Amino acid sequence: MSIPTCRLASGQEMPLLGLGTWDLRGRHCVETVKIALEMGYTHLDTADAYRNHAQIAEALRGFDRSRVFITSKVPPELLRYGDLLKTCERNLRELGTEYLDLYLIHWPNRRVPVKDTLRGFKELVEGGKARSVGVSNFRIPDLQEALQVGVVPISNNQVELHPLLFDKELVDFCHQNAISVTAYCPLGRGKALRNKVIAAVAGKCGKTAAQVCLRWLLQKGTIVIPKAGSEAHLRENMDIFGWQIPAEDEA
Repeated sequence: MSIPTCRLASGQEMPLLGLGTWDLRGRHCVETVKIALEMGYTHLDTADAYRNHAQIAEALRGFDRSRVFITSKVPPELLRYGDLLKTCERNLRELGTEYLDLYLIHWPNRRVPVKDTLRGFKELVEGGKARSVGVSNFRIPDLQEALQVGVVPISNNQVELHPLLFDKELVDFCHQNAISVTAYCPLGRGKALRNKVIAAVAGKCGKTAAQVCLRWLLQKGTIVIPKAGSEAHLRENMDIFGWQIPAEDEA
């Protein structure tokens, strides 16, 4: 199946479903990513802090790089202009690619002016090393500051969201400012799967609790990047398109 996409402020298309690779390491990471790509996943989410770029690079061998959307993130201690550029070069080498589809500030750092980081992001975009840039874990005041700099489009904000933790004000602010939203930990670290209301909706829809959580987030206008460590869970997470949670159960 073809995974639907959304258009970013940069003009690039981003798949609505991705594989989150936090805590995937070693051969398990390589094999999981390979299985996902073979299954039809076209979006991989990683970060400098995950320390699995090399394993993802190994998994990508033999696949068409141009058909895979890769997101990575620069850690908060490396956000100064020079550090950012060096980190990106290292991340590209580790991933075995000439460009990142999306490069994010992993966490805000009040000790580094966001203007300094965005100046570096602008250079990466103009040099073709990052096709889109954005942020992660930014709240509304952080976003307002970044938007005020205005040197490069902020294409995405990646934040923790799930049915038990949903910041509607933040999501609305992002959408009003052409910033797409990616939901990480979309299953609430397993807590949402044990929720009775979610279980009831899952039964009504003939789906699993995980599928309901992911579908609910899609219907709220977000991108989802669930982590999965098995083929069964990878396949389960893909079955979130072509059906709807009824309006009376969505709130």
